[in-house]
Amino acid sequence: SQCASPKAGELYYCVTRPNSKPQASIPYCGDPRLYSSSEDNTLFSCCNYLHSQCFCIQSKLTKFYLVSLNLLLFLQMAREGSINLRGHHLQPRVISFPRRHQSGSSPISLRRQKRDWVIPPINVPENSRGPFPQMLVRIRSDKDRDIQIRYSITGAGADQPPNDVYNIDPVAGKMFVTRPLDREERASYHVKAHAVDMNGIQVESPIDLYIYVIDMNDNRPEFRNQVYNGSVAEGSKPGTHVMKVTAHDADDDTTANGIVQYRILSEMPHNPSHMFTINRETGDIVTVAAGLDRERIPQYTLIVQATDMDGSQTIGLSNTATALITVTDINDNPPEMTARTFLGEVQENKLGAVVTNLTVTDRDQPDTPNWRAVYKIVHGDPQGHFTINTNHMTNDGMLTVVKPVDYENNRSFMLTVVVFNPVELAKGIQSSPQSTAGVSISVKDVNEPPYFPSNPAMIRFEEGVPAGTTITIFAARDPDIFTRQRVRYSKLSDPANWLQINTSNGEITTMAMLDRESVYVKNNIYEATFLAADDGKPSATGTGTLQIYLTDVNDNAPVLVPREAQVCERSRSGSRVNLTANDPDADPSAGPFVFDLPPYPQAIRRNWTIVRLNGYYTQLRLKLHHLESGVYNIPILVSDSGNPPLSNRTVLKLKVCPCDENGDCTTIGAVAAAGLGTGAIIAILICIIILLSMVLLFVMWMKRREKERQTKPLLIDPEDDVRDNILKYDEEGGGEEDQDYDLSQLQQPESLDHIISKPAGVRRVDERPVIAESQYPVRSALPHPGDIGDFINDGLRAADNDPTAPPYDSLLVFDYEGSGSTAGSVSSLNSSSSGDQDYDYLNDWGPRFKKLADLYGGGDED
Repeated sequence: SQCASPKAGELYYCVTRPNSKPQASIPYCGDPRLYSSSEDNTLFSCCNYLHSQCFCIQSKLTKFYLVSLNLLLFLQMAREGSINLRGHHLQPRVISFPRRHQSGSSPISLRRQKRDWVIPPINVPENSRGPFPQMLVRIRSDKDRDIQIRYSITGAGADQPPNDVYNIDPVAGKMFVTRPLDREERASYHVKAHAVDMNGIQVESPIDLYIYVIDMNDNRPEFRNQVYNGSVAEGSKPGTHVMKVTAHDADDDTTANGIVQYRILSEMPHNPSHMFTINRETGDIVTVAAGLDRERIPQYTLIVQATDMDGSQTIGLSNTATALITVTDINDNPPEMTARTFLGEVQENKLGAVVTNLTVTDRDQPDTPNWRAVYKIVHGDPQGHFTINTNHMTNDGMLTVVKPVDYENNRSFMLTVVVFNPVELAKGIQSSPQSTAGVSISVKDVNEPPYFPSNPAMIRFEEGVPAGTTITIFAARDPDIFTRQRVRYSKLSDPANWLQINTSNGEITTMAMLDRESVYVKNNIYEATFLAADDGKPSATGTGTLQIYLTDVNDNAPVLVPREAQVCERSRSGSRVNLTANDPDADPSAGPFVFDLPPYPQAIRRNWTIVRLNGYYTQLRLKLHHLESGVYNIPILVSDSGNPPLSNRTVLKLKVCPCDENGDCTTIGAVAAAGLGTGAIIAILICIIILLSMVLLFVMWMKRREKERQTKPLLIDPEDDVRDNILKYDEEGGGEEDQDYDLSQLQQPESLDHIISKPAGVRRVDERPVIAESQYPVRSALPHPGDIGDFINDGLRAADNDPTAPPYDSLLVFDYEGSGSTAGSVSSLNSSSSGDQDYDYLNDWGPRFKKLADLYGGGDED
């Protein structure tokens, strides 16, 4: 039957249920006439006609799809019996405290009674728009008829966090929600309702109220990543799994609000299209078509959409993400040579030279084994002169020389080269896995150096070969057989300078006798190095080593070892000396040795004896019980075992000394053993004293000489005086008879005009002017004797030329001594300037003044 038509202003409810599914129907829902049956027996509906508005809920079996939250809440209350649908108007839900019954005669005896009905949970839709506070239920106690009751609630959402979500009218018992709820923040609340009297005494046991927040589709699905990266090999079959995308919806996943389904919105590039599909429920992306080719399309971009409400495109909320699918490479393209034949050129004997570069193309992904090329020479190089290395940057093959080629043997090569990848081709590829090309190589001739066939060459000779002996011909060969070139020889290394080589034919002769015992011979072998050079352009040279093995002959007599020793003066175990010999010859020309004392002088054998220890050692012993301390020279004969044997007479310097209890020489004895007696020591001390006395006398003489030098007015050493006498500058008359100069030279000059007219201020070369020149007037005087003037003038010149004088002029003032003096006036005599000074006269003073003459007259002034 159909729902009854509502009247204006009235509230009607109409419930239909499948006839075959009574367990899935909603229990009593009002007037029985409101029931009707569904034709398909799979759907039922409940319509709320309110002011000509209808809200419908449809469900398959017991699974509800919410459209009107208020209606679902009402239906749930009706199903659970918490509301009465007998009236036509919706009344507030009333929750009563459970009743209590008395037991027995005791008025206060109480026993627990079952509630008349189980209190169902309270369902509150999230995101309600109010108005707030919005009433949920009313709590009532049966005792409110007798006393005044005050109601309260406690628990989460009331007096515990989150606080004040719910409150209750303490008098009327009406419970309200104060603000919109969010199921994603909190899906349920548990509070307790209390009833007390005016004195605060509890009149009812607390009852539990469970409040469930009903979900709304207010959250879109959210992908965990905005961009997903996946890969699939090219040539993959349809159905190959590529990747998986996942989205999460915060709404209730037990309802359609949280059930997400996926689909692909777009796929780039468009051609070829529809290469991938997605599982609507799991988000797995798989291939649906064949033909993935990395060389054509290396990457695909998919836009994936996730929609809730079980994928409904009309009422569901959706979100999108990007899936990047990279097509990975497989070896489906073999390498191919870019040419059928490659050309190259190489110089002979050049190692490591790159002949040519072989180029290939490979469409596979670079820098992968599918792209990398491997080259191999399969024909034309039986001796292995060449190899091919791969350039990992360009994939080219570098044909390189690993074994020098010889122009005289091979003027050209024709190689066959193949190239392939290090990994096999993918299955199903029909192309050949390798490519083949030819390489033509021409060899260029160069001037090769001569070489010695045997290098080093070994020859054997006895030592003692005299000078001028030809020992071998050490000739070199020129490998350039197609050109006629001459080879010249020279000596490069000959440590002992024993050999010489013929520059034309390489004949080697000796310049000195070959000696096996020479320091230049190592292990009986003497080495010399020779140089061979051709006359090519440019010239090429080669070196060869000649080794001469010198066999030994008995040409060295043995030598006694040691040459000096010491023994105790009294016969005891310390009066023995162990002796051996050294022979530079080799066995059998060396040991064993024979030691013996010469027959003369006879005192040698009378005092000493030789005891043989073995073939290489003997012992010299003192025969006497006591021998005076001193140094004894004992001749000893030593013979080797050569044929014929050689002997050597060696003098052993033996020092005999007094010994202590341990057999060691005492101090005095040690001095004597060193060859110094008491008399020698005293002589050495006397010599030292004499040397010290001579040094002291020399120092005293030098000091005295220094004092004499300082007392001289003229700073000229006595040995520099050509007259070998002492000058006294206060002498104004004739000299004494013992003076060594000619008095006749002291004559008065005819005129002093040339002295007076000489410019004033004559200075030395090394002076520096510090005061002005003195300008004294020339006094008129009678003619003066010339001898005193000459004497003073000589002194002035000596002062000017004195190297120890201060570097400035001194003002000399000469007092007037009267007109009757035989000496001329000296007022005009002063130092001359350095420019007017003439030092040539120093050359006339003899060899002792040669250095001074060279200093002042040897060159131009600076």
